[in-house]
This record gives sequence, structure tokens and C-alpha cells, in this order.
Amino acid sequence: MEENLGVISTGIKLPIIREGDDLVKIIHNNVLDVMTDWTGTSYTVKDNAVVGITESIVARAQGNYVTVDEIVDEIVKKYGRRDIILLCPIYSRNRFSVILRALARAANNNVRIVMPEFDEVGNPCGVNQFTSVNIKEYYKEIVESEDKICFIYDEEEYESLLRMPFSDDRYLIIDCRLHDYQEQPFISNYINLTDICHDKCEWGLLGSNKATDEKLKLFPNKEKAQKLVEDIQEDLYRATGKHFIVCVYGDGCFKDPVGGIWEFADPVTMPAYTDKELIESTPNELKVKALADDKFKDLNGQELMNAMKQEIENKEKNLVGSMQSQGTTPRMYRDLLASLMDLTSGSGDRCTPVVLIQNYFN
Repeated sequence: MEENLGVISTGIKLPIIREGDDLVKIIHNNVLDVMTDWTGTSYTVKDNAVVGITESIVARAQGNYVTVDEIVDEIVKKYGRRDIILLCPIYSRNRFSVILRALARAANNNVRIVMPEFDEVGNPCGVNQFTSVNIKEYYKEIVESEDKICFIYDEEEYESLLRMPFSDDRYLIIDCRLHDYQEQPFISNYINLTDICHDKCEWGLLGSNKATDEKLKLFPNKEKAQKLVEDIQEDLYRATGKHFIVCVYGDGCFKDPVGGIWEFADPVTMPAYTDKELIESTPNELKVKALADDKFKDLNGQELMNAMKQEIENKEKNLVGSMQSQGTTPRMYRDLLASLMDLTSGSGDRCTPVVLIQNYFN
């Protein structure tokens, strides 16, 4: 029965997206097909269903690419030819290899890389158990392939490295961290990856992915992505009479409060979304199992169900700090939805870059 259906997350297959494709039209057709051909039940989409579009196809449709030589030209034009110091890159071939190639090509004679034991998302420095790639050797090979000398420093050597006379014009220090970089330079020749290709995307090189050995796909342009989600929302409303929440999502997850590890490699989980007030709020939910074990411990069957429904219907509008909500997830809907959509679509060959989530807010 429809009333027994909870949250449903559905991956929607799309054609392969190319630069210039009309995403509003493509998503319109494919989302409506899923609604029309829903199998096995008479279920229909209600208001506040969520349509998520992966950042990858948005950036691709926007043509948000940059070549290695374009990055080199920008760095040399802004900062000149200098020896380069790289702080804390992510240990991902997909995320950083092309960036490193560009930075090495822009360098004067040498590139010094500070590589802590683990990167921000938990990848180890050295041999990765899943890929069997020694990331230190791999990054060194990239720098040397550009005819530059490469020096690798570990985290303990970081402070001594900064005590060297690098504040003169011979050196450019680039903070490669995804999230914990300094937005204001602590010395005049310090920049971070957001400062490179900022005119194409406000996050610069952060969130970029390898397209080819000589080309990067950047994260979506925020302003263009915001217009896209608003256009899609309006289009779906005209077609269905339903209010859809529309967003562009990247990596899901959050920062581990214990280990301090960021569990996503994009600069944000969602670069654009409608319904800002809702998406930037947190769930206001009761802990059902706690109620069942405590307040309603003497009830069973339909009597228990009726009491639970009434409790939920009459809950306070703001349960922040309340013992009634203890153990529920204290995170923004933005991050929770991105995690669900990221897990649904995957990053491989499922070919479902759009996700339809139903009943999340009902």
C-alpha cells in the first residue's frame, strides 16, 4: 500500500551529456518517464519530491573545462615563473594528477610537496591498499616528467620548511587543501587552489576531475548552476503541478567530528539548490525506538501505532536540544540528501546522474 512506502531514492538514466546540451529538457523528459512508468504500484509523486543532478553533468553541459596550458598561462601571468611549494594535496589521481602536471609545468626549476601521513579524506601517503599505487612515487614522476626537480616533505618537516627563506619572489606557496585552507594569505606569496581559474568557477580548481591527461573538468559555476535548478523547478511545476525541490549535488558525507577527516572531496556537497530555507535546516524528528522502549513501553499493536502517530503529529516545531530527538542526525538536509544521492548514483557505470527522492519530506 502506498501509505506504507517510506523514502524512495531512484537513480534515473540519462543520455551521455555533452557540452551545450539542454539539461532542462533532458531532465524534464526522463523524470516524467519515471513518474509515468512507475512499476508495480499506483504510486504518484507528491509535492516536495527532490530531483538531484550530479555536478559532473552540469559542469559538462556548461563546458566548464580548462586545459593544463591554460592553467599554466594564468599562473605565469599572475605570479611569474617561480619555484613552487605545494601544501597537503589530496592523494587522488583523478582529483590531483592533472592539477599537479599544470603546477609543475608552471614552476621555474623545482616543486616541493608537503605530504602528511594521510590526506584530508583519509587516503594514505604511500601505497594505497585499494589501488596499489604509491602516491609519492606517482606524484614525483609527474613533476619530473615536466623536467622539474621534485622534493617530498612529510608533515614533521613542514614547520622547518616554512622557516626557510621562502618569502621572497623566487617561491610561490600553494595550499592544496580542499576545506581547511587559509582564505587570507599569511605571507605575500601564498595562494590556494581557489585562486586559480576563479573566473570560471568560484571554487577555482577545487572539486575538479581529470578529463584527459591535459584537461580538467571544473566544479560547476555556482551562478549558472543556481539558474539551472530554478529553471528545472519551474519546468517540472508547469508539467506536473507539483512542487519539486531541485539541487546539484557533489560528494556526500561530512567531516568526521572525532578523526577530523573530511569525507568528501568536493568543496561543498551542493553547489546549487532551490528551497534554501528548508535545505539549510536540520531534521526535526523524534526518536521512535526510544519512545517505543520508554514512554510507550506498555503498548502494543495498533494501540502502539496510534500513540506513535499522534506523538509525531503533535511534536514541537523545534526539537533542537530536546531529549525527544536524542540520537537523530544533527546535520543539514543539504548534506544528508547529497549523501543519499551520491550513494544512489555511484561514481561508476550506473549511468544514473539524476536521482529522484520521494517521501523524504512527507
